[in-house]
Amino acid sequence: MTTSTPLIGFLACETTLPGAGDRRRGDAYEHDLTLAALEPAFAAEGLGLKVLDWEAPLAEFDRLDAVLLGTAWNYQDKPDVFLAKLEALERSGIAVHNPPATVRWNLTKTYLRELGAAGAATIPTLWLDDVTAEDAREAFGHFGCDRLVVKRQIGAGALGQVLLRAHNMPGPDWRFGHAAMVQPFLPAIEREGELGFVFIAGELSHALRKRAAKGDYRIQSLYGGVESRHEPADDEIKAARAVLSALPFDTPLYARIDMLRGGEGGDDGLLLMEAELIEPYLYPEQGERVGEHLARAIARLHLA
Repeated sequence: MTTSTPLIGFLACETTLPGAGDRRRGDAYEHDLTLAALEPAFAAEGLGLKVLDWEAPLAEFDRLDAVLLGTAWNYQDKPDVFLAKLEALERSGIAVHNPPATVRWNLTKTYLRELGAAGAATIPTLWLDDVTAEDAREAFGHFGCDRLVVKRQIGAGALGQVLLRAHNMPGPDWRFGHAAMVQPFLPAIEREGELGFVFIAGELSHALRKRAAKGDYRIQSLYGGVESRHEPADDEIKAARAVLSALPFDTPLYARIDMLRGGEGGDDGLLLMEAELIEPYLYPEQGERVGEHLARAIARLHLA
C-alpha cells in the first residue's frame, strides 16, 4: 500500500539484529555499517526505512511498499521457507528486491553452469549430489591439481566449505554430506585476493579487493578477511559487465559480481566466482556513495 512517504523494509535475520545478544554473528557489524549508509540516504530521498526479521509475521509487513533482502543471512538453512515468504510478500503487493524469481534462480550455485553456457568465464567445476573420498581422488585427477575446494550448492559465506589437499586426503569413509560443487583451488586467492564489483540498477557503484587472513584462503570477515577499495581497470569492468549482461532476466536492482584471476600466474583473465543477487553485503566502507546510489534507484521506482 503506497503512502505519502514510501516505506521500504530492510530484511535482516535473528542473528544479524542487534538484539541477538551472544547469538549475534561475528560479522553482524556489517549489518550496522549497511544501515548507517542507507538511513541518511533514504531520508534524503524521501524514503522511510524499517528493519525487520524476515521471519516476522506477515502482518508486520502491511505498510511496506517494498523490501530489500538486506542481511537475511540464515536463508540457506531454510531456503524453501525463505522463498515462500518472499512470494507471499510479492502476492500481497509489496515489491521485493531482488524478486523471488531471481532469488530462486540464484539460490543454487548451478546457476553458474547457465552463465557459463551463456558465455561468462567461469571456474571449471564438477557438480555432484555428494562428494566421497573416491570422488575427491577422481577430481584431483580430472583437474590435475593438488588442492580442491568443495562447496555447498546452496550456501553462503563459505559455510561448510572444505579445502582438500592431494597429499593429505580424508579417510575412505569421508563424505561431504551436501549437494556440492568441486573446483580446483586457484592460487590467485592467496596472491591477490578476490575482486568484487557492486552494481546498482546496472551501473557500477564501486569495486573492492577482498583478501584472506594469513594462513587462510577464505576472504569473508568471519575468517579474518579484509577489504580495500579497488580502482578497476577497463578490462575488469568489462568482464564484470559481461556477467551482468548474461543474466537471464532484467537487470536486478543490486548485484555483486565476485571474480578471481585464473591460471597459476593469474594469466587466464578474470573468472566468475559468484553472481551475488540475493542478500550480498555491498561494502559501504569501500563505496561510501552506495547508500545514495541505492536510495536514488529505489526512489525512481517508488516515487515515480
